[in-house]
Order: sequence, then structure tokens, then C-alpha cells
Amino acid sequence: MAAVVIKELCAGCGVCAQMCPLGAIRVRAKTARVDGALCDECEECIFACPNGAIAL
Repeated sequence: MAAVVIKELCAGCGVCAQMCPLGAIRVRAKTARVDGALCDECEECIFACPNGAIAL
């Protein structure tokens, strides 16, 4: 299962997208979005998110 963005907590800062080694995260309309086909559940985005807006 891919990482999931909790929209209510996401500030759209893009830190998660910068940290994703596979480029599975993009920020659109001020919210991060995870491409489940690319996500390998490495959890880098979870640790990088300053708002705790990403979970598995």
C-alpha cells in the first residue's frame, strides 16, 4: 500500500516531494499527492513532513 496524504494536515510545502527518492510525490493545488504506482513505502516522506500529513 502506498503512502497517503492527509489533506487536512498538508500545507503543500513540498518537503515530502523533495525527499522522495522515486519522485512519487507531486504538489498540486497546494496539496501533496502520491503516485501509488511509484511509491515503494520507504517512509522518507513520513519522516520529512513537518505536519505529520503522510501515513502508510
